[in-house]
Amino acid sequence: MISYLVLEDGTVYEGDSFGYQAEAFGEVVFSTGMSGYQESLTDPSYKGQILVMTFPTIGNYGVNDEYFQSIGIHCRALVVREYTEIPSDSYKGKTIDEFLKDFKVPGISGIDTRDLVIRIREQGTLKGAIIYDEDAIDETIDELKRMPAPSDADLVREVSCKSIERYDNGKEYTVGLLDCGEKSRILHDLSEVFNVIMFPYDTPSDVMIDTGIQGILVSNGPGNPSHPNIIKGPVKAVSDLSPVMPIMGICLGNQITALSFGGSTYKMKFGHRGCNQPVSYEGRVYITSQNHGFAVDENSLEGTGLIADQFNINDRSVEGMKHKDLPIFTSQYHPEAHPGPHDTSFLFRRFSEVVRGERR
Repeated sequence: MISYLVLEDGTVYEGDSFGYQAEAFGEVVFSTGMSGYQESLTDPSYKGQILVMTFPTIGNYGVNDEYFQSIGIHCRALVVREYTEIPSDSYKGKTIDEFLKDFKVPGISGIDTRDLVIRIREQGTLKGAIIYDEDAIDETIDELKRMPAPSDADLVREVSCKSIERYDNGKEYTVGLLDCGEKSRILHDLSEVFNVIMFPYDTPSDVMIDTGIQGILVSNGPGNPSHPNIIKGPVKAVSDLSPVMPIMGICLGNQITALSFGGSTYKMKFGHRGCNQPVSYEGRVYITSQNHGFAVDENSLEGTGLIADQFNINDRSVEGMKHKDLPIFTSQYHPEAHPGPHDTSFLFRRFSEVVRGERR
């Protein structure tokens, strides 16, 4: 069945429908990973987005339960050059077509993804839609121009847990995980070292303190970190918690930490998404996995006590911070993703050390 990817600038790509047949609207973004399509699709940070995979063949190793990062797919649609109908049987999983159908997510293939990515890089992130009626293209373009950016909605509320969850792993120390859309691997890596209490994103700081946690990790998540509900929820909570316990932030957690100390963030032209982003940190370059469309403004950190100490090699955007006095540090990338495969997993060990009071 023919379908169309329509962009707000009037560009139309004709392709073939696969997955679930339904219209979809969202921000069109691209990921540069050669693999990891299942992890990307199930990453809550992709909420509200139409995901373009730059690697030309997607689905070649199927879909396997082991690689889920949450309970389902969060992006609104998938765009590929081509998808594999008969994947390798190495992982004994489903096809990408079946996977999308299971979660009622549409896909479109046969797209010139190189041309599409160049367009996004030149113009910035664009609103887009997948439709099936050629006669509705002009109407869809008008609708896209009128609609607000999906990232401006309260997307974190949609992906955060709804109640406090406890994971007693028989460890000596207990930390909190402020769930703004956490990937399951974060909970897994924390649980290797700590008992974990996971909190909904809008949990007040006094509730978290009363549980007796000895540190907190602020997770990744979708959308604009300056959304009013984020400011009055997790930003306020991190501001309250920062004088009393160690804090680690990942991705959106990095941005929330900056805001909590008086810094600011901005929307990037097209963001960083993929498992091959180079980051300079402590005299070395690490290959990292990333998924974010907003970044911390380095100049806004002056006088906050936060110091940007990690930078993207490609554009020098802030990739991490530390506080000059407090046991607080962050990363804009995902150390739990292990793309190297262990490049920056040492950050979890570092968090363990600051919780135990062994370092600043």
